[in-house]
Amino acid sequence: MDKIFDEYLKAGQTTISNLILHNYPMLGLNETEMVLVLQIMSAAQSGNSFPEVGLIAKRMGKNEADVYQSMHSLIKKNIMEIISIQDEDGIKHDIYQFKKLFDKLTVLEQQKQKSLENKDSKTMQEKVFQSIEVEFGRPLSPIEIETVNLWLHKDNYVPELILLALREAVLNQAYSLKYIDRILLSWERQNIRSAQDVQREQQRKRMKTQDNSTSQARAKNNADRPSIPLYHWSSNDNKKGE
Repeated sequence: MDKIFDEYLKAGQTTISNLILHNYPMLGLNETEMVLVLQIMSAAQSGNSFPEVGLIAKRMGKNEADVYQSMHSLIKKNIMEIISIQDEDGIKHDIYQFKKLFDKLTVLEQQKQKSLENKDSKTMQEKVFQSIEVEFGRPLSPIEIETVNLWLHKDNYVPELILLALREAVLNQAYSLKYIDRILLSWERQNIRSAQDVQREQQRKRMKTQDNSTSQARAKNNADRPSIPLYHWSSNDNKKGE
């Protein structure tokens, strides 16, 4: 048993990203090609960057012709390529390289991220319509729906900004898209284009209001203080001397 365990440890392990394992069908790989990639990567991580086809065929339990065909498929699908490198002695060697596989994986992940962002954006846009209808207490008319669509797709107002403008309108008891539109236009003139910009502007106004209140309070305190006459003591002393 110990001997078998020693052999297990000596065999080493192959490291591969789970992104490849979890997405290989979307990368255009079938099961045989995925196992072939694992075999080539395993050999490379053991120090053999260009393993013989016969060795890989033996490990996969397949004939060499099938392995050659699968290798050609990997190259055709831009998963793998054969390149020549030069070692320290100036001798050139062929190696299997998977840079194109990682490039495809990067594109795939970017597409997934963009898809998620589009889904989140669509959800937020739906929330804009729902929130307006809830606050107005009625469904939007076709013209009002078109107005909101123009905000989103022509004026390119982010949904969060429209929701903040809606909140401002509700606080002022103005249940009108025209009022919301005026708020959005006012913010646009002030170069306010995000929820963070709105927060910064509100914070600036609060600080300005506090400063004005402090100045007014100081002025009032000074006005309420009794007037204290100022005497020219030196002049009085001179008069007494006379």
